[in-house]
Amino acid sequence: MVKFGENLPLNTVVIGKGSKMQLHQDMHTQQLSAAHLSSSSLPEYSGPICRPQPPRHPMEEVQAAVTAHLDQVSGLVQALSAELRRGIVPAADSLLAFVRAVDWTEPWLICLMAFHATLLLTAVGLRKNANFQLFMLFLAYSGVYLAEKINSYMAEHWKSIATRNYFDHAGVFVSVVWSGPLIFISMVIVVSSLIALCRLMVKWKRAELRHRAQLARAIM
Repeated sequence: MVKFGENLPLNTVVIGKGSKMQLHQDMHTQQLSAAHLSSSSLPEYSGPICRPQPPRHPMEEVQAAVTAHLDQVSGLVQALSAELRRGIVPAADSLLAFVRAVDWTEPWLICLMAFHATLLLTAVGLRKNANFQLFMLFLAYSGVYLAEKINSYMAEHWKSIATRNYFDHAGVFVSVVWSGPLIFISMVIVVSSLIALCRLMVKWKRAELRHRAQLARAIM
């Protein structure tokens, strides 16, 4: 309260009740106009509107997963083929260098190749004889098992049969000219035995069906 006759500062303004209401209305009007100006000064957004995506069908999800898996598999196959191409060329060069380094006209090498050829022809010719096939398979595996001992013996006595010492500590030469052909012959024996077993099972099944047909006819 301001008492009558009291000295007031120069910057003091006395406001009545009516003036207070008018001041509140003016302040409210100024706030609304400021809000309008701030909203009108903002730039309008013209970008894409994000709308909620509809739920995907389960088959679409499965198809997407299969497609991604196929892409991964194709990438792996391409990488593997590239690695194989890189490895085939050095392997072919090494094999060619090995063939050129060996004198294949030596008598003992000719006899060894003739032995392997005879063993292979015998395995193919007598493929129907199961007992003989089993014996040849045992013989081939025994030769592969004794390859290390053969290499050690030939490394000490190579001068008696060969013109060069092909028998190193790694046993590469023995693996190529001795163990490799024997393993190939054993694989031929195993494959021929499996084919014979499949044929025997087919014959047994046919005989069983014929026997059942005869029993059915006898009952009727």
